Amino acid sequence: MWSKIWLETRKVNPVLLSFNCHTVSDGALGSLKNKARKAITRQRPFCSAVLEHFDHQYSEELGDLWPSARAVLLDPQSWQYGVMLNRFSTVTDITQVVLSLGFSSLPPQTDVSALLSYAASSVSNSKYEEGQDTLLSPPYISKCPPEDYILQPDATSQDSLTEFILSLPHSSLQCYVHPHPLRFPSQAHRPGWLKQYYLLNAASLLPVLALQVRDGDKVLDLCSAPGGKAIAIMQSATPALLCCNEPDPHRRDWLSKTLESFLPHSLNNSVIVSAQDGRSFGHSKPGFYDKVLVDAPCSNDRSWLYCGSQQQGEQRLKDRARLPVLQAQLLRSALSAVRRGGVVVYSTCTLSSFENRAVVEAVLNDFPEAELEDLWEEIASPLSKYFMFSPHLARGQTHANPSLLPLSSRLGILVVPQPGKTWGPMFLSRIRRK
Repeated sequence: MWSKIWLETRKVNPVLLSFNCHTVSDGALGSLKNKARKAITRQRPFCSAVLEHFDHQYSEELGDLWPSARAVLLDPQSWQYGVMLNRFSTVTDITQVVLSLGFSSLPPQTDVSALLSYAASSVSNSKYEEGQDTLLSPPYISKCPPEDYILQPDATSQDSLTEFILSLPHSSLQCYVHPHPLRFPSQAHRPGWLKQYYLLNAASLLPVLALQVRDGDKVLDLCSAPGGKAIAIMQSATPALLCCNEPDPHRRDWLSKTLESFLPHSLNNSVIVSAQDGRSFGHSKPGFYDKVLVDAPCSNDRSWLYCGSQQQGEQRLKDRARLPVLQAQLLRSALSAVRRGGVVVYSTCTLSSFENRAVVEAVLNDFPEAELEDLWEEIASPLSKYFMFSPHLARGQTHANPSLLPLSSRLGILVVPQPGKTWGPMFLSRIRRK
């Protein structure tokens, strides 16, 4: 098994050539990081117009956090990602591989042997019809997949982490991260076969955790493409219905391929793809869903910083000014589509307060049935060893203990990329319909 894994890896990803199965010297790691960083810098020049805009806005909004966040955004080689296992595929050997390579579970698992036992007993076979084990059978593709990171918690954080783990909807969600920038190979889409893992920015799991999906829920993923959060939902629980909505045809095809790559045919009746305008669900399906995720279209800071040209960057900045109106419309639609007592999670992958806090605040003012819920104690506090959270306060507002602020002052939590914790950006807010 090991020889197959490393032979496949060497074919497509020279960054891994100097790693052995157990350790890597600091000198070799540094050399590899420098080479990769130079290569990425040549291939991905940043857009000066977008960076100038970020400097002006985020230095004001984030204060002392912005210079270090800026350094991370300008260094793609430092970006960290997780390996989320697919519980519908045979993943036992993959679990052993990531643990042997030094990956750790996020949230942390207190009993690795129990985790392996669970994986061995609960997974189904990878091939849809024939029930064959497909460990690493899909050929790797020559993308540069991401890097991974985790910090070990100290003893004082164990109680809150344990409470957080016990509060998760389902124990089958398994994501692994690495303490160094180690690149894990990607798996290509092959019709008829299920992938064993999904590579993702681990911060993107937080909106799914906040959604607290339970078995039997009716769930709407309002802006679903490319499908990573839908896959995470299905790793967390078995909803009665998961509606994955995407109006754009190109992105909807991408979403459909993602679902096909990770979910068996037996779920076709409970996981559906919709092509509606997300703003119409409040009228077409009022009060129908138990949980709604609004992972809204946003000015994705990571990708927008690397526009193809100055003209494209300037156009994106114009588009950025129009996004909050659309985002608020989508959030209002979601709150109308969720049942009374149900919850909506709003999330973006931008640091911008105009697309985050301001959108939530505007909708709360217009929607008297909406009630903001606290995510600081539930998610930010127990996971602060792994992510850098900002409470996303109003401009110029600071507080030594964000959990003591009035809930209306927080409106959500924000993951800010920092050296050693390069996850994010990711904003999330949870609203319950009274």
